[in-house]
Amino acid sequence: MIPIGDSNPRRLFPAVNYLLITINVLVFLYEVSLGPQLNQTIYVSGVRPNLVWKELIEFQFLPVATSFLEASFLHAGWLHLIGNMLYLWIFGDNVEDKLGHFRYLFFYLLAGFIAMSAHVYLLRDSSIPTIGASGAIAGVLGAYLVLFPRARVLILVPLFFFFPVIEVPAVIVLGFWFIGQLLSGLASVGASSQVAGVAWWAHIGGFTAGMLLVKLFKKRSSNAYYGYRDFYL
Repeated sequence: MIPIGDSNPRRLFPAVNYLLITINVLVFLYEVSLGPQLNQTIYVSGVRPNLVWKELIEFQFLPVATSFLEASFLHAGWLHLIGNMLYLWIFGDNVEDKLGHFRYLFFYLLAGFIAMSAHVYLLRDSSIPTIGASGAIAGVLGAYLVLFPRARVLILVPLFFFFPVIEVPAVIVLGFWFIGQLLSGLASVGASSQVAGVAWWAHIGGFTAGMLLVKLFKKRSSNAYYGYRDFYL
């Protein structure tokens, strides 16, 4: 199932959400331009849990924060980027509408930091660099689930040569997404920390943080509403 849109209208122009998407795309284009130097850039700018723990023990908090921020705007390939930006495009605008521009930006960055912290804590011996906006976007998904559980999400269902589009409540789409992440995360427990792969626990941590934090960031005057008006790919 591939989400391609939702039926949730918004009142504010999602300037911050569009800005985040633009920054992610521009950073990725810069990555592509690096050529053979890209691997070294990812190694230096990516979050390496064992290095983070060393820096924390030495009270070097600024390098940790810088690493978390840089890594959250890097992506490992076109599919990684497109998948993340699709989810951010569909779900981020409505969350920004409920939180307001500046609160949304702070919420997004905070969710990303918490997501990366969960990954570092659970894979503290790993030297594999972790990159991607998935943790912050997972926070957005968690917030969307709390704010708009009954909103209708359009999903594309590949069936051989047919690609029907159906509407499914957000609670089902995002609930299944989280269950998938949780099962994958549990399955990864005990695997070698030196094997590169998906940072499942960053997704789980970000999603959980989004669910718990969104009510603190929500504008007092906001009211939930549902209808048909959004961008469908």
